[in-house]
Amino acid sequence: MTEETLCAPVPTPHAPDAPAESPALPAGWLKVDSLDIEAQGIARKPDGKVVFIEGALPFEVVSVNVHRKKNNWEAGTVTAIHQESSQRVRPGCPHFGLHTGACGGCKMQHLHAAAQVAVKQRVLEDNLWHLAKVRAETLLRPIEGPTWGYRYRARLSVRYVHKKGEVLVGFHERKSRYVADIRECPVLPPHVDAMLMPLRALIFSLDARETCPQIELAGGDAVTALVLRHLEPLSEDDLARLRTFAVQYDVQWWLQPKGPDTVHLLDEGGTILAYALPDFRITMPFKPTDFTQVNPHINRVLVSRALRLLAVEKHERVIDWFCGLGNFTLPLATQAREVLGIEGSETLVARSRENYEKNKAGPSAKRSLCATGFVARNLFEMTPAMLVADGSADKWLVDPPREGAFALAKAVADLHQARIGAEDAPPLPPGAEHWTPPKRIVYVSCNPATLARDAGLLVHLGGYRCVQAGVVNMFPHTAHVESIAVFERDAP
Repeated sequence: MTEETLCAPVPTPHAPDAPAESPALPAGWLKVDSLDIEAQGIARKPDGKVVFIEGALPFEVVSVNVHRKKNNWEAGTVTAIHQESSQRVRPGCPHFGLHTGACGGCKMQHLHAAAQVAVKQRVLEDNLWHLAKVRAETLLRPIEGPTWGYRYRARLSVRYVHKKGEVLVGFHERKSRYVADIRECPVLPPHVDAMLMPLRALIFSLDARETCPQIELAGGDAVTALVLRHLEPLSEDDLARLRTFAVQYDVQWWLQPKGPDTVHLLDEGGTILAYALPDFRITMPFKPTDFTQVNPHINRVLVSRALRLLAVEKHERVIDWFCGLGNFTLPLATQAREVLGIEGSETLVARSRENYEKNKAGPSAKRSLCATGFVARNLFEMTPAMLVADGSADKWLVDPPREGAFALAKAVADLHQARIGAEDAPPLPPGAEHWTPPKRIVYVSCNPATLARDAGLLVHLGGYRCVQAGVVNMFPHTAHVESIAVFERDAP
């Protein structure tokens, strides 16, 4: 897999300013000016009213069936394409589209893969500017990888349909709570895609077919784990059927009778579920319900790029905020003097410690791992005093969930404002005179809106510059935007 440059630029996904006058179109036809992050075309009616159009792409001329009207916008679905975009492609999955029963798992299969990346890059730039008035000094090349067969994590809904006398396994229908009747899914790994119909037959054969609502996929480098959610105890015959399927399709069954904490292996032993970070000779064991990235190909490149951007030196102390399983922490431990991983979940902190010890003792370690500690803390309640108590670090890696890292960014900003004597700034907490902010922060984001919010605090109130930013195409064909941004503090 290689990192490719951005190509096929696409106009802004935000509703644009009124376009320049163009030749009049026949009544009811609309020209699409841009695309929003939900992959809806954006057009304007002759009176200037914005129309969001499902199924339409930039530069197309379309007819629309409007199904929702508000005072200043309308929403509808394309009914005819009179002038087609050069970026329109044939979807790679027969279940994608606007037809009744269409799968809702993907939103952009009708748009060329390179243009999808361009849309996401523009979304990132627009969010940074429109929400925070921040512009990155340099745009990073997007991180890209395979556009099909990439999804090693997925939550598949299961439903026994009495009227049809069959079981459905897959994602929900577009804009519906019903399970789509999908018979293939090319975004799943090929061996899992080929397993969809056999899975349907397996669940249909179970005594408990009416009380198994979900199968969760968790793919490792050497193991494909399937977590079966079951609402009643499974019979011995059902367990035997699962075991037969496991042997036939080379999968590892886990059972979930109640909440996530009840997940357990059907049969102990066998290969451990894990993924590797070969650039650092790190192996990361995980449980199928732990958070891991859905796209292992992209994750490997993302970790390597994040550490390259952070440019850790052997004498430096680093903090990895929202460290999870240690996806960044352990690679950082191959480069720094000291690393601290901080995470909100006690379970994940325990798993991080286990992974650190296993890799520290493992024979495949490329080099010794530095002193590394892990702490469990609610990172959504960070304060300047808590930040000072964690001690100074030369550099930070921040990888929050969709909610972002507002409390963390605000604590940094409050400390900076207090130090420069800003009006209404909070007082400095005890020990702050010895605390120094990190000179560089690499922020990995899965939500451009919360990244922009936090970037605004760091840049406008925290004393940082946004020196680089770019997208990570973790979820091809979907509207999900993953990104990475680098913040630097000017030397005092």
